[in-house]
Amino acid sequence: METRPSWQQYFMQMAYLASKRSTCLRRAVGAVLIRDNQIISTGYNGSPKGVPHCADTGCLREQQNVPSGERHELCRGVHAEQNAIIQAAINGNSTRGASLYCTHQPCSICARLIINAEIKTVFVSEAYPDALGEQLFREAGVELVQYALGSNELKKLV
Repeated sequence: METRPSWQQYFMQMAYLASKRSTCLRRAVGAVLIRDNQIISTGYNGSPKGVPHCADTGCLREQQNVPSGERHELCRGVHAEQNAIIQAAINGNSTRGASLYCTHQPCSICARLIINAEIKTVFVSEAYPDALGEQLFREAGVELVQYALGSNELKKLV
């Protein structure tokens, strides 16, 4: 019999499952918003609804040689965290007090949205160092925790 996953394992695996829907050519990211151990929404990175995907048009960031972690506005895609927050709003689910499980650490743009959505804890599997995002989380009291699926170990980042 397979071992029953912990809540952290379960939700992080769901985030990785969501990332499989990504249409980003550079990095597949998935996110799951949780409140009271219930999924309230999911998201993955990709183009806005009705807009051609980067797989069809090519990656704007690669075409302009934009390094990872810089000039986030030069991208056709909506980040996974943004899509999870948007889907919660569309479906009438409050994000206040929720936790976010994300395959990658949020950028500073997503950090601002997470803070204003009143999400209290962000679990990430893979680091994506963004000093401003970490500073904003620290100042707002949002807990940032690294949870790598293979290790089952929690490491507080902020």
